[in-house]
Amino acid sequence: MSRHRHHPDDDDIEAFRQALREAGVRPIETNRADPGRHRRPDPSAAERRAAATAARDDHGTGRTSDGRVEPVRPSEALDFALPDLPWRTRSQLKRGRIAWEVGLDLHGYTLEEARRELEAFLRDAAAEGRRCVLVVHGKAWGTTSDFPVIKSHVNAWLREWPGVLAFCSATATDGGTGAVYVLLRRRGRDG
Repeated sequence: MSRHRHHPDDDDIEAFRQALREAGVRPIETNRADPGRHRRPDPSAAERRAAATAARDDHGTGRTSDGRVEPVRPSEALDFALPDLPWRTRSQLKRGRIAWEVGLDLHGYTLEEARRELEAFLRDAAAEGRRCVLVVHGKAWGTTSDFPVIKSHVNAWLREWPGVLAFCSATATDGGTGAVYVLLRRRGRDG
């Protein structure tokens, strides 16, 4: 593979533009994007956020949804990280190089019990300043579903939890695709 970048000549550029015109692509009339400028605060967004927070508090539920989730396969590896998480940290988590400090096993729980247990576990881990925890969700198929219900919900719940920086399926010694390592934000250290 060449290290030198190919620079198109005028004929190539004109052929590309012609193909775009024939496909019906039109140039943008104005380009108003300015990524360097801060957005003005939107008062209606603040009101919507406050209303959503109040509604969540009124129902007495936790911070995770209990609606439908995207089903995952029993052997599917789970993997999630916030976009600004350093690549090295994510890589270490995936290889099991960040030691987990405490664990939670969700085997035998109903879906609602599992959600409550996971929320309480994450709150306690954050309060104790834990950096990495292990959550064993298992791979068992639900009695009324054709996918692993707890695993699928844990995948969704962890993505919603504000203190979760990343999670991924564990190495074989810690449960493989039946468990996840969860990297937590530590107060005052990770933002």
